[in-house]
Amino acid sequence: MAATGTEKQGSSAGVQAYYVTTPIYYVNDAPHLGHAYTTVAGDVLTRWHRQRGEKVWYLTGTDEHGQKIMRTAEANGVTPQEWCDKLVEEAWKPLWEHLEIANDDFIRTTEKRHTDRVQEFVQDLYDKGEIYKGGYEGPYCVGCEEYKLPADLIDGEGPYEGQKLCPIHKKPVELLKEENYFFKLSEYGPKLLEFYEANPGFIQPESARNEVVNFVRQGLQDLSISRSTFDWGVKVPWDEKHVIYVWIDALLNYATAVGYNENPAKFADTFPANVHLVGKDILRFHAIIWPAMLLANDLPVPGRVAANGWLMVGGEKMSKSNLTGIKPQDLTSHFGVDAYRWYFLRAIAFGQDGSFSWEDFTARYTSELANDYGNLASRVAAMVGKYFDGQLPEATASGPAEKAVQDGLATAVATADRLIGEELDFQGGILAVFDFVKQVNGYLTEQEPWKVAKDTSPEGQARLATILYTAAESLRGVAVLLNAVMPRTSQALWDSLGAEASLGALADQRVQDAGAWGLLPVGSTVTKGAVLFPRLEEPKKDA
Repeated sequence: MAATGTEKQGSSAGVQAYYVTTPIYYVNDAPHLGHAYTTVAGDVLTRWHRQRGEKVWYLTGTDEHGQKIMRTAEANGVTPQEWCDKLVEEAWKPLWEHLEIANDDFIRTTEKRHTDRVQEFVQDLYDKGEIYKGGYEGPYCVGCEEYKLPADLIDGEGPYEGQKLCPIHKKPVELLKEENYFFKLSEYGPKLLEFYEANPGFIQPESARNEVVNFVRQGLQDLSISRSTFDWGVKVPWDEKHVIYVWIDALLNYATAVGYNENPAKFADTFPANVHLVGKDILRFHAIIWPAMLLANDLPVPGRVAANGWLMVGGEKMSKSNLTGIKPQDLTSHFGVDAYRWYFLRAIAFGQDGSFSWEDFTARYTSELANDYGNLASRVAAMVGKYFDGQLPEATASGPAEKAVQDGLATAVATADRLIGEELDFQGGILAVFDFVKQVNGYLTEQEPWKVAKDTSPEGQARLATILYTAAESLRGVAVLLNAVMPRTSQALWDSLGAEASLGALADQRVQDAGAWGLLPVGSTVTKGAVLFPRLEEPKKDA
């Protein structure tokens, strides 16, 4: 059996990359919060691993073929390529830049580097006897670009009464009958079950794994991998009357973007992905079809497929078709980009459904970001400025209280590194850091440096210096730990601590070393910069 991504070893060509992907997103419309949620999660994960000192490759992109794209373009009076070009350049790429997404590549499925390799991959399967010609008739959802099993459909109500609907898009399915080429997916059920058993962490969370295993145990059907009723797609190389099914085309981006059949050294150093981040509605494609395709072509299987839940608004999955698609810019213009990146990973356990509300975001911003974190940074800088003319003093009178803070930082580092870096528990990792922030706030409340400052004796001043150094050094650790989540804020805090000149760029600070005590040099110039999290203004309401 092919090796998994969890067994990736450095090749002779170079150091093996920690490779993370998002789904490639349909460009039938502009991105909404659901798209951004997965992409920010991948960005935080890859930034975290970069800050571990690892070689990293982060891939995202757009899925630009298929009937849904063709119909959307026709409705807008342009060609499919023109529609894709416009959306990618005016909506998708600008948003990722706005959200500080540090992706290493952006793959478009209309690029020649992709389409040529897709044809080669499918031709190889055909030559191996894994693909045959046949006919198919069944219910098809254009929104999902997927044939549906009758048992998956739901009964329509209201204007759709008497019709069968896609359970995701809540729109009527179409009954399609056409001649197609089929991939022998049914033969891979036993191999996949064996693989799942040997690699229990391949599908996460556990509920998603159980769903996939149970589905495969019921028996797989061969997969239609071509369409002949429209022509917007990659041509089947041996029969150009057909185009390759959009999902086969799309899944292959994870290979084509890193040099499949084009750059052997890069492919060997990168593929397969360590982590595929996907929405739970496309889990079966990634956890069943994709590994089966790879096994059929003797290629290694990814290390992990991690399915995030749905973002819900008013009890409905957030999507354009359900009219609940909220633009990320609606929130970043009010809360700021860093708070936006923080909120969804902090408020929702990754892998579970979660509800968004403006009120919840406002409450968490005010309580945790402004009051706990931002206020701590402001008052520490203000006290160093007031009592020591902005020069960080030396800690010469440490005791049990300071030891407890040092231990708290070490615990936060170890916990956050394990939860975020290994378990993809972004919420748990962020909470570990903010528990430490609360601990430092409690330390200042107990030590009362504003009262200690009144003691002008050498002992009193030594005690004051120790308290303030302890608080500032704690903030240094917090800046490092939150850099992957809130890069702008961490850099602002880093600069205010005077750390840049003495410790180097924040991005070079390894997260696993953040708990080492005493890295903030005595004498650093601490300045009280702009408030990290300004008080929120009341949102404008329609008259």
